[in-house]
Amino acid sequence: MDLQKKLEILADAAKYDASCASSGAKRRDSSNGTGVGSAGGTGICHSYAPDGRCISLLKILLTNVCIYDCHYCINRRSSDVQRARMTPEEAVKLTLDFYKRNYIEGLFLSSGIVRDADFTMEQVIRVARELRETHDFRGYIHLKTIPEASQALIEEAGKYADRISINIELPSEEGLRELAPEKDLRRTQEAMGGIRNRIQVGKEERKDRRKVTGKTPKIYASGQSTQMIVGADRSNDETILNRSDLLYRSYRLNRVYYSAFSPIPSPSSILPLKAPPLVREHRLYQADWLLRFYGFQVGELTPKEGAMQGQLDLDLDPKLSWALRHREQFPIDLNRASREELLRIPGLGVRTVDRIVQLRRWSRVRLDDLMKLRVSIKKCLPFIITSDHHPAGMGLDSDRLRARFAPPPEQLEFDFSAAKRSALTGEV
Repeated sequence: MDLQKKLEILADAAKYDASCASSGAKRRDSSNGTGVGSAGGTGICHSYAPDGRCISLLKILLTNVCIYDCHYCINRRSSDVQRARMTPEEAVKLTLDFYKRNYIEGLFLSSGIVRDADFTMEQVIRVARELRETHDFRGYIHLKTIPEASQALIEEAGKYADRISINIELPSEEGLRELAPEKDLRRTQEAMGGIRNRIQVGKEERKDRRKVTGKTPKIYASGQSTQMIVGADRSNDETILNRSDLLYRSYRLNRVYYSAFSPIPSPSSILPLKAPPLVREHRLYQADWLLRFYGFQVGELTPKEGAMQGQLDLDLDPKLSWALRHREQFPIDLNRASREELLRIPGLGVRTVDRIVQLRRWSRVRLDDLMKLRVSIKKCLPFIITSDHHPAGMGLDSDRLRARFAPPPEQLEFDFSAAKRSALTGEV
């Protein structure tokens, strides 16, 4: 099989992995005439850094052959997809060729498991080591590690990568036992713990080197991330967010990525027939942001009772949904409230809140000030008090307030082919 065909198969097989963002990467570059590649600048996979930079990555699997039989994975052992396997030398050549043509700024490399976890991990590391040591490649490298591999190999991967990740896949042990019986949640968390400790040691070593040499060399990967599949098992949003919260607190992950389950060719009979709505993935990302930066707890974001118990509201963003369930805490005076209280107001982001806190040191906050800060006035108006606005009569207690923010109803499409078939066969 030629390299072009291998690339088509292995790039397509890698598209299901969402955990390839490059935020937090050190901005290496070769602008001084030495080395090859750059992890900075502007630029077939696109990731976005926190400052808005778009970073193009070659995103491939080393092979889509796998000895595991995870039901949700298109590359599982029992799948009948076309297989391909790339040598480490071919992966290195592709990365360099794509970079020299200005197509990419880095590499995201994962692999199906062949022979055993250690052998596969050695092949993945070999690609990164060849790029860094032989070709002095200074672009971004993200390696997907295998929790069943030895801790020594996982640690070695971090010497060459900017980011390493281990996919936890499903949020509950029950889900893993049902859909991925060969995977062990405990083993995955142990591997994450080892990476966390090595990253911390690397940070301390960098500080020591900086004191001695005045430079800050790369010692180890800057962070780790993981991915969870949404909708493949019966876990509700509260279960997913509880697992994410535990991962952030216990293993200091940079990001948890949520990937809505996508039906695959020749699916297992125990998988759902239909993918979850993509908006559910979006709401989980929004809730994740509230946990990390806004001071919310998991128990606050999902209803405790009713039909939506344990689930995020798909019609409203999680902060607005929380505010409507806790109207007794509003309105909030922008000129008097603490920063923590301001972060709870729908429509106000972290940067806006910090600007409001700074602004009110010199003058009282008015609606005009919010407009200058490009705040969504419509969203926050019922929940705030300013020097020239009080939401009296705005209907904060009205049952119509939710309808004001909910998306408009959609016209359902009528399936004429099904109606015709029903008329002919008498089926309902």
